Amino acid sequence: MKVQESMEDYLETIYVLEKQTGYVRSIDIATALGFSKPSISNAMKKLKSNGYIEMEERGSIRLTEKGKEVAMGTYARHCVISELLVSFGVSKEAALEDACRIEHVISEETFHCLKNYLKSKNTNK
Repeated sequence: MKVQESMEDYLETIYVLEKQTGYVRSIDIATALGFSKPSISNAMKKLKSNGYIEMEERGSIRLTEKGKEVAMGTYARHCVISELLVSFGVSKEAALEDACRIEHVISEETFHCLKNYLKSKNTNK
């Protein structure tokens, strides 16, 4: 099942916040993305019903294995694309912003080639 772009963004945000703090709540996601708490609440209900997250009684949100797989894939694409754009001379701010859009539409084949190119470029330094 193809995950919607917005859902990938939520999962990626949960993944990054969890890496940074070890604990994620709806308010943390709302703050990170600049969305209202009701919007986040609706999205979390969808993610939970589709098996991407678990919500604990105290409000903690955790990725399931299924959610972590999507989040890590999205985050990996984001990192590779932004690093590659910066290496081309794009400002870090623009590269991060552009990577947020590109990460959702890039094919696996293209991503694999970009990742290998970047790896070979970094190995040859």
